[in-house]
Amino acid sequence: MADSPVLADVLEEIAALEDPRIREVNARHGDDHGVNLTKLRGIAKAIKTNDEFARELWATGQTDARLLALLIAKPRAYSADELDAMLREARYPKVLDWLVNYIVKKSPHAEDLRIRWFDDREPDVAAAGWALTHWRVNKNPDGLDQEALLDQVEAEMKDAPERLQWEMNFALTYIGVESPALRPRAIAIGEALEVLKDYPTPPGCTSPYAPLAIAELAKRKEG
Repeated sequence: MADSPVLADVLEEIAALEDPRIREVNARHGDDHGVNLTKLRGIAKAIKTNDEFARELWATGQTDARLLALLIAKPRAYSADELDAMLREARYPKVLDWLVNYIVKKSPHAEDLRIRWFDDREPDVAAAGWALTHWRVNKNPDGLDQEALLDQVEAEMKDAPERLQWEMNFALTYIGVESPALRPRAIAIGEALEVLKDYPTPPGCTSPYAPLAIAELAKRKEG
């Protein structure tokens, strides 16, 4: 690939990765792309970090192009307002996941955005705020009011939209794992709400059901 990528050429290369079977599987999870992500990463590796071109790819509005953009973007190149706008137009689960995990978490604006998004009226935006919150619980909990987080989980998680509920459940789990003093309450909330209790979990994997996940992850953490 040339040093200065040409948008039309790269879009054609992405289109060649389309697989109807992958698209069908992704559609079940609310996504709208059919690209093999391993091969998409190969294109990103060839382009290397290129924020200017990442912006061109994002502007197409195509999910597969936006995923490639997130693989070659520089997190520090985006302002908080730019990241906020990107999140609100991302729409699809895989783009939302990669935007939060690959860009926002590595941005100097991560904490500001966590606070901005946390109680947003748009469920996908609030879910991003909770994703940043449980990441912080796990990595840097100092200053977080975890009792208040448990209060909110207890009051809101049961009836939250699916994506928001998932991220709130992770917050509940990580509070239970990382805060032994709050563990009994976290487990009790999980048992009372029964969120994800029947979630299908393959053998050898940890259930997302908070009481089971807390017990398993705390056991690993504490040896």
